[in-house]
Amino acid sequence: MPYSSSQAKQIFVRDLQENQQINNEPFLVSRFVQAETKTGKAYLSLTLMDKSGEIEARLWDRAEHFAPLAQEGSFITVQATVDLFNGQLQLRLHTLSAAEEDKLVLNDFFPASHRPREEMIRELKKRIKGIQDKPLQRLLEEIFHGETLARFAQAPAAKKMHHAYLGGLLEHTLSMAHMAEAAAKHYPLINADLLLAGVLLHDLAKIEEFDYSRPAFNYTDRGRLVGHLVLGVDMLRRAADKVPDLPMATVDQLAHLILSHHGQLEFGSPVLPMTPEAMLLHHLDDMDAKMNFLEGMMVQMDGDEQQWTTFQRPLQRYLYLRGRNSTNSTGNTDEGTAQAAKNAGQQQLLWER
Repeated sequence: MPYSSSQAKQIFVRDLQENQQINNEPFLVSRFVQAETKTGKAYLSLTLMDKSGEIEARLWDRAEHFAPLAQEGSFITVQATVDLFNGQLQLRLHTLSAAEEDKLVLNDFFPASHRPREEMIRELKKRIKGIQDKPLQRLLEEIFHGETLARFAQAPAAKKMHHAYLGGLLEHTLSMAHMAEAAAKHYPLINADLLLAGVLLHDLAKIEEFDYSRPAFNYTDRGRLVGHLVLGVDMLRRAADKVPDLPMATVDQLAHLILSHHGQLEFGSPVLPMTPEAMLLHHLDDMDAKMNFLEGMMVQMDGDEQQWTTFQRPLQRYLYLRGRNSTNSTGNTDEGTAQAAKNAGQQQLLWER
């Protein structure tokens, strides 16, 4: 929600350049760590964000004094120098202070999909209308309306790793639906309606798993305790009870698609994919997440030549990519996709789904 502001952002993460001086610029703290150097001196290791992306920041002096102001979720204004460290831009903080939140334009700090929300909602409804299996169509119409649809169109697809911006969940789902349509035409063994329904439902419960009322996105208690796979099956079965002519066998197939879409037990799926639709769904999900991650990496890289990234722990490899000036993407290079890339060095091997 916008506010008139004497602290409106003038410089965004995507615009930062090496050696640039930052004076009293507001950022949101998305990660806070107070650590010590080898000599025992305290310092702050922060990740700062706005709607265009994230950047690492370090404050080396008076860490104990500034730490209470820089907790995760806090808005701060900083004076800093932009340095290049291990091939990545980083802020060397000279000082920081608490920002006056009521004087900020909060939309400056919410990363969002490049696709208009209403356009994506129209596409979702059109795809549901195109399903030939009428009980399955009614199930999806029962789920995707009202508050659930509004939340689904607002939610991010992940906390950090991919489509981690407002509208990212619906963008990710529709991207998968497009690929699923083509794949179902290519492989006659696939039940196209069942696959599409699985695509639309597989991450539905992320509207319950994440708290995205404000950045930085975090997990709800239910999200951590139960997770979106189990929550998703609960939502599915509650809706299925309202569609009496929907066969229980179809509901079980859909539940299997939701529960198995992470693909491996060690990645959080309680069961492995055991049907053609489940196997395909898993690979479509994995492919779309990784392509979004790579696009985010490219947005963060300058120039138009092929170049090596730093070691990307989530993928356990270096990447050889072209920079932002050569990105021939779907257009999501201004607000959202950069959000995924800046967190790579802090993540574990497993994808946040």
